[in-house]
Amino acid sequence: MPVRLIVSIAANPGKGNELAAVYRGRCADVMKEPGCLQFEVFQSVVDPDRLTLLELWADQAALDVHAGVNLTRAPLPPGLRAPGGVREDYIYTPKQ
Repeated sequence: MPVRLIVSIAANPGKGNELAAVYRGRCADVMKEPGCLQFEVFQSVVDPDRLTLLELWADQAALDVHAGVNLTRAPLPPGLRAPGGVREDYIYTPKQ
């Protein structure tokens, strides 16, 4: 069953454009992973220091593999991302 993740991310003040650029590069890499159906970052037009990451995985197993791959990724450049953030996981049921 597909799994949807919605991740809210805050950039440090004035760093939203830089953080969004870093995430766009990561998005391109993650989209190559097996079972990744969507991995896109969106930047708020109201507050450019607020980002939302939308992920869609074919199933929990694909998401679990991705979590393991994430442990091998280089960390984000320092000073871009503010502490915290919120991740929400949903079972994805498309309309038939």
